[in-house]
Amino acid sequence: DDWSTLDMVGYKVEATDGDIGKVDEKSNEAGAGYIVVDTGPWIFGKKVMLPAGVINRVDAADGKVYVDRTKDEIKSAPEFDETAYREKTYRDSLGGYYGPRRP
Repeated sequence: DDWSTLDMVGYKVEATDGDIGKVDEKSNEAGAGYIVVDTGPWIFGKKVMLPAGVINRVDAADGKVYVDRTKDEIKSAPEFDETAYREKTYRDSLGGYYGPRRP
């Protein structure tokens, strides 16, 4: 499924165990795609960044992004860094946390 051409800003994001927020920003940078999710009240208004590799599928008709991680896994990820999230070192630490895509 090629979702890279979709403008997913505003889409709801579903973890394996429920809704975690809405897409705030999306990047299609080659080899480093990600979405930034505004979690609203769920993590006290914090944002989280999810590498493209954790996206399971995108339902454009429904406006939903499904990720193959649990809410707890996402909540325990390295803290979103508003100033450094576009830098490779931050993305690498995030990639290290989430690891390769699950089979």
